[in-house]
Amino acid sequence: MATAEEGSHLTPDGTKLYTKTWKTAEQPRAILAFVHGYSDHCNRYYDLFPTWASYGIEVRAFDQRGWGRTVTKPSDCGRTGPTSVVLSDIHSFLQTLTPLVTQTTPLFLMGSSMGGGEVLYYILHPDSPFNSVIDTDSKSPNLTGVLACSPLVALHPSTRVSALTVIAGRIAGKLLPAFHIHPALDARFMSRIESVCEDWINDPLCHGTGTLEGVAGMLDRGLWLEGLSLSGPKGKDSVERVKDLLPAIWFGHGSGDRVNSWDATKQLAATLEGVHVDVTFQSYDGAYHKLDADLPEVGEKFRKDVAEWILARCPSESQSSSPVQPETLRPDNIEESPAESVGVTDEAKAKL
Repeated sequence: MATAEEGSHLTPDGTKLYTKTWKTAEQPRAILAFVHGYSDHCNRYYDLFPTWASYGIEVRAFDQRGWGRTVTKPSDCGRTGPTSVVLSDIHSFLQTLTPLVTQTTPLFLMGSSMGGGEVLYYILHPDSPFNSVIDTDSKSPNLTGVLACSPLVALHPSTRVSALTVIAGRIAGKLLPAFHIHPALDARFMSRIESVCEDWINDPLCHGTGTLEGVAGMLDRGLWLEGLSLSGPKGKDSVERVKDLLPAIWFGHGSGDRVNSWDATKQLAATLEGVHVDVTFQSYDGAYHKLDADLPEVGEKFRKDVAEWILARCPSESQSSSPVQPETLRPDNIEESPAESVGVTDEAKAKL
């Protein structure tokens, strides 16, 4: 049975990030680092991480700056910092996992939504810490695979902002980086299960508050990723520059997602296939944004697809224990709301 432990990670600039680990009953077959999305936190995923832990996959996640229990006062909400800080946080967190990685226990990195875009940017952009190591203390983590779930490569056409708005936001973000904004977010697009949408609305840690700097950086990262597909040979040349370090990549996206673009994700996967042999694009017919908490048949398939993809890239099962088949909990029958199980300080929560 999986057990969970809370902790913290101290970043190079002294910021304390809330962390949580879902440990396996026996020696793990893989370590999975997880990066959540916008207006999200690592306790927002119901039974997903315990389920993967029951397969022998230890999950280690953290609440990003501006989100979840990393926030200790209202002014911190949405203050992710610029892209350089976002990438540095991911990089330093992965470095803490390096001692856990062995020949029989490989390391994987996964991100959801905004986090999915972040992990893709982290491994694909030539100037990211993963590809531009300066000193031995910051060496790249040995990633066996990267997974992007409903990633922000591009927003869905119905919610996409204009290029002019992005440019204006970029300028404003430099002038007033910490200025709070509240982008319109429609809970109905999260899942086809009404209770999941209601949970998201009622979760005070999914506060929806961003900053000019943070939102501009998020959209810029998406534009760069989308540009890899739209720029043709130039995009492929950019990937060729980092090809030798690229791990296996898995994409998962629901065709009914109205938050992020299914088409853009598929196009990026196709672009990468042209230069990298181990790329998987898994489509979920009609599924909305939260694959882990959509209709039961989608959630169950998603859990299994990810676990099997990871385990297929681990040493053979004979070298470790067989996965214990989990008892799947439905998003609509979980008694404890993620919002109730973890939160910012009581004083800060009251002000949100």
